[in-house]
Amino acid sequence: MEKFEVDFYKEEDGSKPVGAFIRTLDLKLKAKVVADLHLLEEYGNMARAPLSKELDDGIFEVRTCEGNNIVRILYFFDAGRLIVVTNGFVKKQQKTPKSEILLAKTRRTDYFRRKEAGTYE
Repeated sequence: MEKFEVDFYKEEDGSKPVGAFIRTLDLKLKAKVVADLHLLEEYGNMARAPLSKELDDGIFEVRTCEGNNIVRILYFFDAGRLIVVTNGFVKKQQKTPKSEILLAKTRRTDYFRRKEAGTYE
């Protein structure tokens, strides 16, 4: 089976918020998040809990746990086998905050708008 590709959402200035977030994590947690993103590339749309879960309207989360730390990386699928990761956070409450889901949706809308206009690189 052909692998999926994980791509980090890019702001208009070229910055990658998920990359910046991952760099803030301690070494063990960072390694686990990166390993889970590689697993997501392997499983793609077949990924299920505990690795991945659909949250709302085509927004999914990668679920990473290391000790007492819980990290979520939100993403969506694009055409072909492309997975676009939009935002990440350290989970401190039972449910994923609506603000994080809204941010993922906003970035998805921006991604497709810029892609259609030919300005997303």
